Amino acid sequence: MDRLPKLIAIDGPAASGKSTIAERLAHRLGYLFFDTGVMYRAVTWAALLTFHTVADENQVTELANRIRIDVQPPSRADGRKYDVYVDGEDVTWQIRSPEVEANVSHVSAYVGVRQAMTDQQRRIGRRGATVMVGRDIGTVVFPEAPLKIYLNASVEERARRRYKEVLQRGQAASYDEILASMKRRDEIDSNRVIAPLKPAKDAIVVSTDGKTIDEVLDYVLDLVTSS
Repeated sequence: MDRLPKLIAIDGPAASGKSTIAERLAHRLGYLFFDTGVMYRAVTWAALLTFHTVADENQVTELANRIRIDVQPPSRADGRKYDVYVDGEDVTWQIRSPEVEANVSHVSAYVGVRQAMTDQQRRIGRRGATVMVGRDIGTVVFPEAPLKIYLNASVEERARRRYKEVLQRGQAASYDEILASMKRRDEIDSNRVIAPLKPAKDAIVVSTDGKTIDEVLDYVLDLVTSS
C-alpha cells in the first residue's frame, strides 16, 4: 500500500462510468471516494438556506468563500457514500433535495464559486488516500496528481446507459432526447472558458465502450498497482 499513489484523479464526461469506477476503486483500496460535485451541491444548499435564491452571483460567491465544506468516509450505514459537512453540520442528505437539484447547475457555473471550490477540493485531496472524481481534477484541481485517468465512451453508449438508468427507476424516458441533451452538455462542458472538459496531457485515457464495470475496474486497478 505504501507504494500506491496517494491521490487518484478520475475525470470524464457524463455517464462515462467515472463515479461508479471511482467509488468501487476507493472501496477496494480503502481510500476516500470524493465526488467533487457534492461541493457545488453544498454551496447551493447553503445559499438557498441563507438567501432563498442563488440568483446573485456575487452573493453566492462570497458565501462559497466563507463556508468550510468537508467530505469524510461514511459514518453510518444509511446508503450514503460519504459524509458531507458545511461548517461542521452533516448535510449529506439535505444536498440531495429537489430544490438543490434544480439550482446546482447555476451555482456551478459561477467562476468565483468554482475557484473557491477548487481551493477546498485541494485541501481535502492533500490528506491523501483519496480517489477524486470530476471533470477538471487532472487539469485544474490536481494537475500534479501521481495518477490521472480519463474515462470516456461514445456519446451514443453513454446515452444508452443513462436511458437504461432512467427506465430502471420506473420513469419514462426517450433515448433520442437523452442523446440530444448529452450532446449539448458535452458541447458546453468542452468549450467553457473555465476548466473545459478534456483529458490532462499525461492522463491515461480509458474507453469504457462495450466493457463491463468489472472489466474497467480490473484495468484501472492494474494501472494503480503498476503506477
